[in-house]
Amino acid sequence: MAISTLQKLSSQIHRLPSLSAHILTRSSATSASPSASTSSKKVADRIVKLFAIDPEGQKREVVGLTGQTLLRALTNSGLIDPASHRLEEIDACSAECEVNIAQEWLERLPPRTYDEEYVLVRNSRGRILNKHSRLGCQVVLTPQLQGMVVAVPEPKPWDIP
Repeated sequence: MAISTLQKLSSQIHRLPSLSAHILTRSSATSASPSASTSSKKVADRIVKLFAIDPEGQKREVVGLTGQTLLRALTNSGLIDPASHRLEEIDACSAECEVNIAQEWLERLPPRTYDEEYVLVRNSRGRILNKHSRLGCQVVLTPQLQGMVVAVPEPKPWDIP
């Protein structure tokens, strides 16, 4: 019995080189993808610094990472309560992460999606929708947004714990 087990193992060992070559080929192909190269960059190369005007009017520096949402950066800086929003889930969004973005930076952002527009209009409750309004959960940070200025409005009464 031990001999038959050894023979099986020996036959499997001969197949390993082709299997390992397949694995190496697969991993090198996936590491060449753009998303893999983004995640392998040093954190220092991915830093995006921006400025947020808090509800008291104070200008605060906020640090985020490329590929991260504005909401995540504002939450990490303590400007938006993480419990008040299901981070990055627009399907359950009630616009707690609505921010106002300075005009010169709005032009560098992609236009609002249909879903983002719908949530903002629904949240406006009859008032005229501010053209500077964006949902922080829908704004993805890029190196081009370095220095962006964002105003964080006061939390709505139903958002305060």
